[in-house]
Amino acid sequence: MEKFADEAVIEVFSGSGGNGCASFRREKYIPKGGPSGGDGGRGGAVVFVVRRNLRTLAHLRYKHTFKAENGRDGENWGRYGANGDDIIIPLPPGSIIRDALTNELIRDFTRDNKDFIFLKGGNGGWGNIHFKSSINRAPRKALPGKPGLSAKLKVELQIMADIGLVGFPNAGKSSLLDKFTNARPKIASYPFTTKIPNLGVLNISEKDIIIADIPGLIEGASEGAGLGIRFLKHISRTQALAFLIDLGEDNYLEAFDILLNELSAFSEDLANKKRLIVGTKIDLEGTEERLAELIAKYSEEEVMGISVFSNSGIKELSYAFLRLTEVPEKEEAVSDDILTDEDFDDDINEDFDEGENP
Repeated sequence: MEKFADEAVIEVFSGSGGNGCASFRREKYIPKGGPSGGDGGRGGAVVFVVRRNLRTLAHLRYKHTFKAENGRDGENWGRYGANGDDIIIPLPPGSIIRDALTNELIRDFTRDNKDFIFLKGGNGGWGNIHFKSSINRAPRKALPGKPGLSAKLKVELQIMADIGLVGFPNAGKSSLLDKFTNARPKIASYPFTTKIPNLGVLNISEKDIIIADIPGLIEGASEGAGLGIRFLKHISRTQALAFLIDLGEDNYLEAFDILLNELSAFSEDLANKKRLIVGTKIDLEGTEERLAELIAKYSEEEVMGISVFSNSGIKELSYAFLRLTEVPEKEEAVSDDILTDEDFDDDINEDFDEGENP
Protein backbone atom coordinates (compact mmCIF):
# COMPACT_ATOMS: atom_id res chain seq x y z
CA MET A 1 0.00 0.00 0.00
CA GLU A 2 2.99 2.33 0.17
CA LYS A 3 2.60 2.92 -3.57
CA PHE A 4 -1.06 3.77 -3.19
CA ALA A 5 -2.56 5.51 -6.21
CA ASP A 6 -6.22 6.41 -6.60
CA GLU A 7 -6.13 8.41 -9.84
CA ALA A 8 -4.51 7.93 -13.24
CA VAL A 9 -4.80 9.45 -16.71
CA ILE A 10 -4.24 7.01 -19.55
CA GLU A 11 -4.54 6.90 -23.33
CA VAL A 12 -6.04 3.85 -24.98
CA PHE A 13 -5.99 2.78 -28.63
CA SER A 14 -7.90 -0.01 -30.30
CA GLY A 15 -6.20 -1.81 -33.18
CA SER A 16 -6.67 -0.92 -36.83
CA GLY A 17 -8.10 -3.50 -39.20
CA GLY A 18 -5.79 -5.25 -41.62
CA ASN A 19 -5.86 -4.36 -45.31
CA GLY A 20 -7.63 -6.51 -47.83
CA CYS A 21 -5.48 -8.24 -50.44
CA ALA A 22 -5.79 -7.86 -54.23
CA SER A 23 -4.31 -10.98 -55.84
CA PHE A 24 -5.11 -13.63 -58.43
CA ARG A 25 -4.71 -17.38 -58.66
CA ARG A 26 -1.64 -18.29 -60.63
CA GLU A 27 -1.63 -22.03 -61.21
CA LYS A 28 -0.42 -24.18 -64.04
CA TYR A 29 -3.11 -24.86 -66.59
CA ILE A 30 -5.35 -22.21 -64.98
CA PRO A 31 -4.26 -19.01 -66.72
CA LYS A 32 -7.27 -17.04 -65.57
CA GLY A 33 -7.79 -18.30 -62.05
CA GLY A 34 -9.68 -15.26 -60.85
CA PRO A 35 -9.32 -13.10 -57.70
CA SER A 36 -8.00 -14.75 -54.53
CA GLY A 37 -7.21 -11.88 -52.14
CA GLY A 38 -8.36 -12.49 -48.56
CA ASP A 39 -9.79 -10.02 -46.06
CA GLY A 40 -7.77 -8.24 -43.41
CA GLY A 41 -8.21 -9.20 -39.77
CA ARG A 42 -10.14 -7.13 -37.22
CA GLY A 43 -8.12 -4.94 -34.89
CA GLY A 44 -7.96 -5.73 -31.19
CA ALA A 45 -10.33 -4.07 -28.72
CA VAL A 46 -9.67 -2.13 -25.50
CA VAL A 47 -11.16 -4.15 -22.64
CA PHE A 48 -11.36 -3.25 -18.95
CA VAL A 49 -11.67 -6.08 -16.42
CA VAL A 50 -12.07 -6.00 -12.64
CA ARG A 51 -9.45 -7.91 -10.64
CA ARG A 52 -10.30 -8.42 -6.99
CA ASN A 53 -6.65 -8.90 -6.04
CA LEU A 54 -5.90 -5.28 -7.02
CA ARG A 55 -6.30 -2.59 -4.38
CA THR A 56 -4.85 0.52 -6.05
CA LEU A 57 -4.14 2.05 -9.45
CA ALA A 58 -0.39 1.88 -8.89
CA HIS A 59 0.04 -0.33 -11.98
CA LEU A 60 -1.17 2.63 -14.09
CA ARG A 61 1.29 5.06 -12.53
CA TYR A 62 4.15 4.45 -14.94
CA LYS A 63 2.40 2.98 -17.95
CA HIS A 64 0.04 5.53 -19.46
CA THR A 65 -0.48 4.19 -23.00
CA PHE A 66 -2.34 1.01 -23.89
CA LYS A 67 -2.65 -0.11 -27.49
CA ALA A 68 -4.38 -3.17 -28.88
CA GLU A 69 -2.80 -5.11 -31.72
CA ASN A 70 -3.60 -4.29 -35.34
CA GLY A 71 -5.26 -6.88 -37.53
CA ARG A 72 -3.03 -8.66 -40.06
CA ASP A 73 -3.38 -8.02 -43.79
CA GLY A 74 -5.21 -10.49 -46.00
CA GLU A 75 -3.12 -12.79 -48.20
CA ASN A 76 -3.22 -14.69 -51.47
CA TRP A 77 -5.13 -17.94 -51.85
CA GLY A 78 -8.11 -16.45 -50.03
CA ARG A 79 -6.33 -16.42 -46.68
CA TYR A 80 -7.80 -14.01 -44.16
CA GLY A 81 -5.53 -11.98 -41.92
CA ALA A 82 -5.45 -12.84 -38.22
CA ASN A 83 -7.39 -10.68 -35.81
CA GLY A 84 -5.36 -8.44 -33.53
CA ASP A 85 -5.13 -9.29 -29.83
CA ASP A 86 -7.21 -7.24 -27.42
CA ILE A 87 -5.49 -5.08 -24.82
CA ILE A 88 -6.70 -6.06 -21.34
CA ILE A 89 -6.52 -3.35 -18.68
CA PRO A 90 -7.10 -4.66 -15.13
CA LEU A 91 -8.73 -2.41 -12.54
CA PRO A 92 -9.51 -2.84 -8.84
CA PRO A 93 -13.13 -3.01 -7.65
CA GLY A 94 -14.61 0.43 -7.15
CA SER A 95 -12.95 2.00 -10.18
CA ILE A 96 -14.62 4.70 -12.25
CA ILE A 97 -13.72 5.65 -15.82
CA ARG A 98 -14.31 9.17 -17.10
CA ASP A 99 -13.48 11.07 -20.25
CA ALA A 100 -10.36 13.04 -19.34
CA LEU A 101 -11.40 16.03 -21.44
CA THR A 102 -15.12 16.36 -20.62
CA ASN A 103 -15.20 14.47 -17.28
CA GLU A 104 -18.20 12.54 -18.60
CA LEU A 105 -18.81 9.27 -16.76
CA ILE A 106 -18.12 6.29 -18.99
CA ARG A 107 -18.26 3.33 -16.62
CA ASP A 108 -18.82 2.89 -12.89
CA PHE A 109 -17.38 -0.41 -11.72
CA THR A 110 -18.83 0.09 -8.24
CA ARG A 111 -22.18 -0.93 -9.75
CA ASP A 112 -21.17 -3.41 -12.44
CA ASN A 113 -18.06 -5.59 -12.30
CA LYS A 114 -18.55 -7.22 -15.69
CA ASP A 115 -15.84 -6.99 -18.35
CA PHE A 116 -16.25 -3.81 -20.36
CA ILE A 117 -15.33 -3.57 -24.05
CA PHE A 118 -14.67 0.15 -24.34
CA LEU A 119 -13.29 0.55 -27.86
CA LYS A 120 -13.79 -2.01 -30.59
CA GLY A 121 -11.05 -2.58 -33.12
CA GLY A 122 -11.34 -1.47 -36.73
CA ASN A 123 -12.86 -3.88 -39.25
CA GLY A 124 -10.54 -5.57 -41.69
CA GLY A 125 -10.66 -4.47 -45.33
CA TRP A 126 -12.23 -6.71 -47.96
CA GLY A 127 -10.02 -8.58 -50.38
CA ASN A 128 -10.74 -8.56 -54.08
CA ILE A 129 -12.62 -11.88 -53.93
CA HIS A 130 -15.62 -9.81 -52.79
CA PHE A 131 -15.66 -7.68 -55.94
CA LYS A 132 -15.89 -10.41 -58.56
CA SER A 133 -19.02 -10.13 -60.67
CA SER A 134 -20.41 -11.24 -64.02
CA ILE A 135 -19.21 -7.97 -65.46
CA ASN A 136 -15.83 -7.73 -63.76
CA ARG A 137 -14.15 -11.14 -63.59
CA ALA A 138 -10.76 -9.79 -62.54
CA PRO A 139 -11.29 -7.01 -60.01
CA ARG A 140 -8.16 -5.32 -58.76
CA LYS A 141 -10.00 -3.54 -55.98
CA ALA A 142 -9.32 -4.25 -52.29
CA LEU A 143 -10.27 -2.14 -49.29
CA PRO A 144 -7.97 -0.87 -46.55
CA GLY A 145 -8.70 -1.75 -42.95
CA LYS A 146 -10.67 0.65 -40.80
CA PRO A 147 -8.53 2.65 -38.36
CA GLY A 148 -8.76 1.97 -34.64
CA LEU A 149 -10.21 4.39 -32.11
CA SER A 150 -8.48 6.27 -29.32
CA ALA A 151 -9.45 8.07 -26.13
CA LYS A 152 -7.87 9.82 -23.19
CA LEU A 153 -9.35 8.60 -19.92
CA LYS A 154 -9.25 9.49 -16.27
CA VAL A 155 -9.45 6.46 -14.00
CA GLU A 156 -10.49 7.03 -10.39
CA LEU A 157 -10.69 4.62 -7.50
CA GLN A 158 -13.30 4.71 -4.78
CA ILE A 159 -12.51 2.11 -2.16
CA MET A 160 -15.62 0.11 -1.37
CA ALA A 161 -16.28 -0.41 2.33
CA ASP A 162 -19.22 -0.88 4.70
CA ILE A 163 -18.06 1.37 7.56
CA GLY A 164 -15.89 4.47 7.19
CA LEU A 165 -13.86 5.71 10.17
CA VAL A 166 -13.81 9.50 10.45
CA GLY A 167 -11.85 11.53 12.96
CA PHE A 168 -9.06 13.96 13.67
CA PRO A 169 -5.46 12.77 13.40
CA ASN A 170 -4.46 10.45 16.25
CA ALA A 171 -8.08 9.83 17.30
CA GLY A 172 -7.52 6.07 17.37
CA LYS A 173 -8.87 5.05 13.94
CA SER A 174 -5.88 2.91 12.99
CA SER A 175 -5.78 1.30 16.42
CA LEU A 176 -9.45 0.35 16.12
CA LEU A 177 -8.93 -1.06 12.63
CA ASP A 178 -5.99 -3.10 13.93
CA LYS A 179 -8.12 -4.35 16.84
CA PHE A 180 -11.07 -5.41 14.71
CA THR A 181 -9.34 -6.82 11.66
CA ASN A 182 -6.23 -8.42 10.26
CA ALA A 183 -5.14 -5.10 8.76
CA ARG A 184 -1.87 -3.78 10.11
CA PRO A 185 -1.93 -0.01 9.63
CA LYS A 186 0.93 2.13 10.85
CA ILE A 187 0.22 3.27 14.41
CA ALA A 188 2.12 5.94 16.33
CA SER A 189 1.48 8.75 18.83
CA TYR A 190 1.96 11.58 16.34
CA PRO A 191 -0.63 13.09 13.95
CA PHE A 192 -1.01 12.00 10.32
CA THR A 193 0.40 8.54 10.92
CA THR A 194 -2.08 7.30 8.31
CA LYS A 195 -1.21 8.79 4.94
CA ILE A 196 -3.17 6.39 2.74
CA PRO A 197 -6.54 4.64 3.19
CA ASN A 198 -6.44 1.29 4.94
CA LEU A 199 -8.99 -1.51 4.69
CA GLY A 200 -9.76 -4.32 7.06
CA VAL A 201 -12.42 -7.01 7.38
CA LEU A 202 -14.31 -7.59 10.62
CA ASN A 203 -15.85 -11.05 10.62
CA ILE A 204 -18.75 -11.36 13.03
CA SER A 205 -21.94 -13.42 13.08
CA GLU A 206 -20.87 -15.10 9.82
CA LYS A 207 -20.72 -11.73 8.07
CA ASP A 208 -17.73 -9.80 6.72
CA ILE A 209 -17.81 -6.07 7.41
CA ILE A 210 -15.27 -4.05 5.45
CA ILE A 211 -13.92 -1.09 7.44
CA ALA A 212 -12.05 1.83 5.85
CA ASP A 213 -9.67 4.07 7.77
CA ILE A 214 -8.80 7.30 5.95
CA PRO A 215 -6.18 9.89 6.94
CA GLY A 216 -7.38 12.16 9.72
CA LEU A 217 -9.34 15.30 8.98
CA ILE A 218 -8.59 18.73 10.36
CA GLU A 219 -10.65 21.89 10.42
CA GLY A 220 -10.60 23.40 6.95
CA ALA A 221 -10.16 20.02 5.27
CA SER A 222 -12.98 20.73 2.81
CA GLU A 223 -10.92 23.68 1.57
CA GLY A 224 -7.82 21.55 1.09
CA ALA A 225 -6.15 21.62 4.50
CA GLY A 226 -4.51 18.47 5.76
CA LEU A 227 -4.52 15.04 4.14
CA GLY A 228 -8.03 13.69 4.61
CA ILE A 229 -9.87 15.74 1.97
CA ARG A 230 -8.12 13.86 -0.83
CA PHE A 231 -9.45 10.58 0.48
CA LEU A 232 -12.99 11.54 1.50
CA LYS A 233 -14.27 10.14 -1.79
CA HIS A 234 -13.23 6.69 -0.56
CA ILE A 235 -15.95 6.69 2.09
CA SER A 236 -18.63 8.17 -0.18
CA ARG A 237 -19.92 4.67 -1.01
CA THR A 238 -19.93 3.35 2.56
CA GLN A 239 -23.16 2.35 4.25
CA ALA A 240 -22.37 4.14 7.49
CA LEU A 241 -19.77 6.28 9.27
CA ALA A 242 -18.19 6.05 12.70
CA PHE A 243 -17.00 9.38 14.07
CA LEU A 244 -14.10 8.77 16.45
CA ILE A 245 -13.67 11.43 19.13
CA ASP A 246 -10.51 11.47 21.27
CA LEU A 247 -11.78 12.00 24.81
CA GLY A 248 -8.26 12.87 25.90
CA GLU A 249 -8.26 16.05 23.78
CA ASP A 250 -9.62 19.41 24.96
CA ASN A 251 -11.90 19.81 21.91
CA TYR A 252 -13.85 16.61 22.56
CA LEU A 253 -17.19 18.45 22.79
CA GLU A 254 -16.71 20.38 19.52
CA ALA A 255 -14.98 17.67 17.50
CA PHE A 256 -18.12 16.02 16.10
CA ASP A 257 -19.59 19.33 14.89
CA ILE A 258 -16.33 20.27 13.16
CA LEU A 259 -16.05 16.87 11.47
CA LEU A 260 -19.67 16.91 10.36
CA ASN A 261 -19.29 20.41 8.93
CA GLU A 262 -16.28 19.32 6.89
CA LEU A 263 -18.19 16.35 5.52
CA SER A 264 -21.18 18.55 4.68
CA ALA A 265 -18.93 20.97 2.81
CA PHE A 266 -17.55 18.06 0.80
CA SER A 267 -20.85 16.23 0.22
CA GLU A 268 -24.28 16.50 1.79
CA ASP A 269 -24.92 12.85 0.97
CA LEU A 270 -21.83 11.89 2.93
CA ALA A 271 -22.93 13.90 5.95
CA ASN A 272 -26.39 12.30 5.89
CA LYS A 273 -25.24 8.70 6.06
CA LYS A 274 -26.11 6.44 8.97
CA ARG A 275 -23.62 7.12 11.74
CA LEU A 276 -22.57 6.75 15.32
CA ILE A 277 -20.20 8.67 17.59
CA VAL A 278 -17.41 6.75 19.28
CA GLY A 279 -15.54 8.28 22.20
CA THR A 280 -12.08 6.73 22.31
CA LYS A 281 -9.41 6.24 24.99
CA ILE A 282 -11.85 5.88 27.90
CA ASP A 283 -9.07 4.16 29.83
CA LEU A 284 -7.53 7.60 30.45
CA GLU A 285 -8.24 9.40 33.70
CA GLY A 286 -11.28 11.67 33.58
CA THR A 287 -12.61 10.39 30.28
CA GLU A 288 -15.66 8.65 31.81
CA GLU A 289 -17.02 12.07 32.78
CA ARG A 290 -16.19 13.44 29.35
CA LEU A 291 -18.03 10.54 27.70
CA ALA A 292 -21.10 11.32 29.82
CA GLU A 293 -20.94 14.96 28.66
CA LEU A 294 -20.66 13.83 25.05
CA ILE A 295 -23.70 11.56 25.43
CA ALA A 296 -25.70 14.37 27.04
CA LYS A 297 -24.82 16.90 24.33
CA TYR A 298 -25.69 14.56 21.47
CA SER A 299 -28.71 12.87 22.97
CA GLU A 300 -30.24 12.34 19.52
CA GLU A 301 -27.14 10.54 18.26
CA GLU A 302 -25.90 7.07 19.12
CA VAL A 303 -22.81 7.59 21.27
CA MET A 304 -20.52 4.84 22.57
CA GLY A 305 -17.24 4.74 24.45
CA ILE A 306 -14.33 2.39 23.82
CA SER A 307 -10.76 1.72 24.79
CA VAL A 308 -8.62 -0.34 22.46
CA PHE A 309 -6.02 -0.60 25.23
CA SER A 310 -8.35 -2.06 27.88
CA ASN A 311 -10.79 -3.67 25.40
CA SER A 312 -13.70 -1.78 26.98
CA GLY A 313 -16.71 -1.34 24.69
CA ILE A 314 -15.09 -3.14 21.77
CA LYS A 315 -17.60 -5.97 21.66
CA GLU A 316 -20.56 -3.58 21.84
CA LEU A 317 -19.11 -1.48 19.03
CA SER A 318 -18.77 -4.54 16.80
CA TYR A 319 -22.47 -5.24 17.34
CA ALA A 320 -23.27 -1.64 16.42
CA PHE A 321 -21.27 -1.97 13.21
CA LEU A 322 -23.20 -5.11 12.36
CA ARG A 323 -26.49 -3.34 12.91
CA LEU A 324 -25.47 -0.36 10.77
CA THR A 325 -24.66 -2.61 7.84
CA GLU A 326 -27.90 -4.56 7.85
CA VAL A 327 -30.19 -3.94 4.87
CA PRO A 328 -33.05 -1.51 5.68
CA GLU A 329 -35.85 -4.07 5.60
CA LYS A 330 -34.10 -6.17 8.23
CA GLU A 331 -32.99 -3.38 10.54
CA GLU A 332 -36.08 -3.45 12.72
CA ALA A 333 -35.89 -7.19 13.31
CA VAL A 334 -32.18 -7.10 14.03
CA SER A 335 -32.19 -4.07 16.31
CA ASP A 336 -34.47 -5.72 18.89
CA ASP A 337 -31.97 -8.44 19.71
CA ILE A 338 -28.70 -7.14 18.33
CA LEU A 339 -27.07 -6.68 21.73
CA THR A 340 -27.71 -10.17 23.05
CA ASP A 341 -24.76 -12.55 23.15
CA GLU A 342 -26.97 -15.45 22.07
CA ASP A 343 -27.09 -14.03 18.54
CA PHE A 344 -23.34 -14.21 18.12
CA ASP A 345 -20.81 -16.93 17.95
CA ASP A 346 -19.46 -17.87 21.39
CA ASP A 347 -15.91 -18.03 20.08
CA ILE A 348 -16.11 -14.41 18.90
CA ASN A 349 -17.37 -13.26 22.29
CA GLU A 350 -14.55 -15.09 24.05
CA ASP A 351 -12.01 -13.51 21.72
CA PHE A 352 -13.23 -10.04 22.59
CA ASP A 353 -13.27 -10.81 26.33
CA GLU A 354 -9.66 -11.97 26.12
CA GLY A 355 -8.60 -8.88 24.19
CA GLU A 356 -7.84 -10.74 20.95
CA ASN A 357 -8.85 -9.93 17.39
CA PRO A 358 -12.01 -11.71 16.20
